[in-house]
Amino acid sequence: MTEPVQQPSEADLEIVARQLGREPRGVLAVAYRTPDGQPAVVKTAPRLPDGTPFPTLYYLTDPRLTVEASRQEAAGLMRGMTDRLAADPALAAAYRAAHESYLAERNEIESLGTDFSGGGMPDRVKCLHVLIAHSLAKGPGVNPLGDEAVALAADTGLRGTAIPADWPKYEQYQQHSEEGKL
Repeated sequence: MTEPVQQPSEADLEIVARQLGREPRGVLAVAYRTPDGQPAVVKTAPRLPDGTPFPTLYYLTDPRLTVEASRQEAAGLMRGMTDRLAADPALAAAYRAAHESYLAERNEIESLGTDFSGGGMPDRVKCLHVLIAHSLAKGPGVNPLGDEAVALAADTGLRGTAIPADWPKYEQYQQHSEEGKL
C-alpha cells in the first residue's frame, strides 16, 4: 500500500515549501506520496541543520490532510482515543509498539536521548497530524490510532486523492474497537 521512501527531488522540496508556506527543514526523504502524486509526508532528521532537536520523524505536509487532521482534532477525536487507550489493553499495547517502532527508526538516524516520539505516544493522543503522517508513511497495521484517523479522513472525501483507495474503511476500526480487537 505504501511506496518506498524516496530521496526528495528539488521539485519535491519546492512543492513541500508551497504546502508548508515556508522552506522545509531537515527533510531526508518523501515518506508518502498521495495517489495523485503529491508529496504528503516527509521524513525529517532528528536534528535540524542548525542543531535544534526535532523529534517528529514523519511530518504531514499535504494541506488536504493537515486540514482534515485539524478538523478531527477540533471534533474531539483525540479525547475518545485517549479514553480507549486506558480501557483497552490490546489497543494500548499496539499503540506502545507503534511508539517503540517510531523511536527505533528515529534512533537509527540519530538518537536524541529521549523517549519522546510524537503525537502523544505511547500513553495518550495529542496530535493527529503526527499519527496520520506515521500511518501514511508506514502503511496500515503499524499505528492503530493513526490508521483509524487516516480511515476517517479517507471516508470523509480523501480516498483515492490524498489517501490510497484501498485504505481500510473507518467502520472496520470501529467494529474492531467494539469487539475489543484491533
